[in-house]
Amino acid sequence: MKLFVKAALLLVVLFAVWTTATYPLIGEIVFQKGAQLEAHLYGLQKSAVDIGELEMVTYQGGPAGAETIVMVHGYTADKDVWPRFARHLVDDYQVVIPDLAGHGETAFKPDWDYSIAAQSQRIAKLMDALNINKAHIIGNSMGGHIAAYFAIHYPQRTLSTAPVDPAGVVSPEASDMEKMLAQGNNPFLFDTRDGFRQFYPMTMEKAPWLPGFVLDAVADKYIALQAQNTAIFTAISSTSVQNDLARLKAPTLLIWGDHDRLLHVSATQVWSAAVPQMQVVIMPGIGHMPMVEAPAETAAIYRNFLDNITP
Repeated sequence: MKLFVKAALLLVVLFAVWTTATYPLIGEIVFQKGAQLEAHLYGLQKSAVDIGELEMVTYQGGPAGAETIVMVHGYTADKDVWPRFARHLVDDYQVVIPDLAGHGETAFKPDWDYSIAAQSQRIAKLMDALNINKAHIIGNSMGGHIAAYFAIHYPQRTLSTAPVDPAGVVSPEASDMEKMLAQGNNPFLFDTRDGFRQFYPMTMEKAPWLPGFVLDAVADKYIALQAQNTAIFTAISSTSVQNDLARLKAPTLLIWGDHDRLLHVSATQVWSAAVPQMQVVIMPGIGHMPMVEAPAETAAIYRNFLDNITP
């Protein structure tokens, strides 16, 4: 009987150790494989593209020869934030969704440049590698900053630009994140799962449901990449597009969720004052990532914008 009890206790201990070791790994596998399967179902295929300096891992889909839309993710995000939005456009447009350097499945090296200018240049090199002369550029957050910067500095390569809750200007009213940064606390950088559970609700007003073991896996990945994310944040914080907005001549759509806690919706006033011809859509009840929170509605707004661009 004692031997049986010892064996049972040993099994319990081994199971606990196995569970602890595999719990976040299982969550990461479920999250990654689920995202890739969903992208595949929407007609997007994963492909690595050599741009010289590095290989950018991308999703690509849509009819060859159609106009191209390049979709650019935000800081610490990756290409998987776009497929639910892209599914509404991929039948009529060639869609390219890259993981930027230092994000997703594209490599990070400490000596690479992660500034807005460098990431924009990589978008141009990606287009070169894919033989795309001009494209519509849509981006969220940091990606929105890149979308605007690209349109200003690569006007001959830009069919239109659509910043979605973009970084790059100082808003009249400080967001929750900006208040935290002023106190020396970056909500993107944390070293516990509780830190992630406080951060995650800030990213979206209507975040899609994810099981706890997947959220913990995402939290663990953020924690593991804290030094990398710190370096990238420093690089992207060095650039503002505010003083250059008047040079933005491409057809422009600005989308913003009015419940954005990371970048305050009052920033639309700054963009509108500098680019009066720009179309602005403020989405009620939506947070920082409209294309994730309301993909069909956001895609409809974007498609309407594209349909009404004057050649």
